[in-house]
Amino acid sequence: ITIFSPEGRLYQVEYAFKAINQGATTSVAVKGVDTAAVATLKKVPDKLLDASTVTNLYKLTNKIGCVMTGMVADSRSQVQRARYEAANWKYKYGYDMPVDILCKRMSDISQVYTQNAEMRPLGTSMMMIAFDDELGPCVYKTDPAGYYSAYKACSVGTKQTEANSFLEKKIKKKADLNHDETIQTAINCLSTILSADFKPTEIEVAVV
Repeated sequence: ITIFSPEGRLYQVEYAFKAINQGATTSVAVKGVDTAAVATLKKVPDKLLDASTVTNLYKLTNKIGCVMTGMVADSRSQVQRARYEAANWKYKYGYDMPVDILCKRMSDISQVYTQNAEMRPLGTSMMMIAFDDELGPCVYKTDPAGYYSAYKACSVGTKQTEANSFLEKKIKKKADLNHDETIQTAINCLSTILSADFKPTEIEVAVV
């Protein structure tokens, strides 16, 4: 169960962050003026698998998509819950769930997992991209601790620190990215930090 260590740390939650890096993938999200894009590595672990069924990108609602990084089974479970929450909102209030509220809701659920004895935190991090009626393109990220925020650009996974410093430099140089630049920045970031060129089959990109 999640209890405080003498130094005031929650080891179970810290281990959940470690679990995100187990899959050895990195995902990047970038927000532009009229576009938000995510790019992630697509790893097919087994030659016998049908590659078209392996993905880290999921559609939550008509306007919200997400990329999951971390343990695949946990990711699927969180996606299922997010879809349920969004559908429930639409049924209750008659309009689509805004991305910031969906992200907040998923974070609230993750936070409960850090304090209930019968549950473990999910070893996965969700990055959402959406096109909001009021806010335009959005990028949100939530983690196993229940923290969430909106970002201009963010990354998660094994090479997170390298990716973040790459994105910081890019955004500092030019903050208002157009449609193509947004997508290029995301792919370029992955390519640079992994110092590799991708075949189209090794990378997944989603755009709103």
